Amino acid sequence: MNKRPVLGIVIPCYNEGEVLPVTAPVFADELDRLIAIGKVAEGSFILFVDDGSQDDTWQIICDLSRSNNAIKGIMQSRNRGQQSALLAGLLEAREMSDIVITTDCDGQNELAAMERMIDEYMAGSEIVYGVRRDRKSDSFFKRHSSSLFYKFVRLMGAEIIYNHADYRLVSRRVLDEFRDFEEVNIFLRGLFPLVGFKSSKVEYDVTKRVAGKTKYSTGKMMSFALDGITSFSIKPVRAFTILGFVVSIISIIGIIWTIVDYFCGNTVSGYASLMCVVCFMAGIQLLGIGVLGEYIGKIYMEVKGRPRFIIAERTENLENKDIEV
Repeated sequence: MNKRPVLGIVIPCYNEGEVLPVTAPVFADELDRLIAIGKVAEGSFILFVDDGSQDDTWQIICDLSRSNNAIKGIMQSRNRGQQSALLAGLLEAREMSDIVITTDCDGQNELAAMERMIDEYMAGSEIVYGVRRDRKSDSFFKRHSSSLFYKFVRLMGAEIIYNHADYRLVSRRVLDEFRDFEEVNIFLRGLFPLVGFKSSKVEYDVTKRVAGKTKYSTGKMMSFALDGITSFSIKPVRAFTILGFVVSIISIIGIIWTIVDYFCGNTVSGYASLMCVVCFMAGIQLLGIGVLGEYIGKIYMEVKGRPRFIIAERTENLENKDIEV
């Protein structure tokens, strides 16, 4: 590939009124640098996606767009989550660019990695995954819970890249194929490996957040992990099928033992053992029903066919542009 690609940098934002004025100029400077050294073409841009923020995030994006034509913005009609915001940005940027890089608004991801991602693309990769070099900047809990998350999701059968969040480069060719994936329950970290095409990895460093607080609570991380597992694997259901079979065999043996014991005249009260068995079986059944309910709930959401995102507003330099959702 010799032609300089048009780059779109997609950045989701949710209540980032504190951090956006600090990081937006940094993103703009990096884009200008990439253009100046000939890595990407003129016309490359930054697309901020406001995920239904309640603060002045959208107003800041509009102001940035008016002062810099390379900065564009779209706003979702309501908060739908980071994955939905990323998807909206990817499909919006697809029509205007050859490659798209997604990253976070907080400025923690090493921007120099973008140049290395572009080099990998020029060498033939259609998807370039940003992989964290280490997790020294994370708390003890987050460092170990994240490691457990990746290992467990992969154990459950989902194909994800270890230590890869949503810092990645994808080509327009990949996004053209990606449009055929119509899931409402979106887990991009598992979808892109599913698309295929030649891929590579680039390591990057993570620094501390420059301003504001993270919007990713422990509850949201747990929900995200659950989505990742149930969107790409039926192993949890299969595990309960196997467990049910094993418990049934044990129960049959127990019934036979009880009958034999009864005719031999060895009768005991057995209250404690009975309660243990009842509680154990009830717990297994309720947990199994819960796992099954997660899958049924996902089917329920999918068959409705509701829009995965709704764009309520665009900045002035995007208002007259028709986008296919």
